[in-house]
Amino acid sequence: MTEPHLRAADADRTAVADVLGRHMSAGRLTVAEYEERLGRAWAATTYGELAELTADLPDDRPAPVVAAREARPVRCGAHRWPGADAGAWRSWASTAAIVLAIWAITSLASWQLLYFWPIWVIGPWGAHLLVRSATGRDDRERARPGR
Repeated sequence: MTEPHLRAADADRTAVADVLGRHMSAGRLTVAEYEERLGRAWAATTYGELAELTADLPDDRPAPVVAAREARPVRCGAHRWPGADAGAWRSWASTAAIVLAIWAITSLASWQLLYFWPIWVIGPWGAHLLVRSATGRDDRERARPGR
């Protein structure tokens, strides 16, 4: 109601009466206040008179409805998200770099190639990660008792 001096129509009075009824139902108006304002609404001739009746009431338009996202089941096994093993592979790679550096430094310090012992550290661990990444299986899924 931007122009308070313009004359109101019956549809405008009906809309204000509906708003007043919703506010009475919500407990913002007593029955006596509702009846008094409703009488003034039907007697109103301008938008300004109608606006006065709801000026002290909050906007009662419902909040916009946000569509709820469809709940998806959590997938495990071969359907895990890509990169699920990235942390495990980073740990393996950093450990491999450390043990290879130790082996290389000790081999250089002794002026001979020493037994390649890092294979026993990085080999089985890497094989396990490779199988786990290729199949999508996770040992933690099987290890839970009662599931």
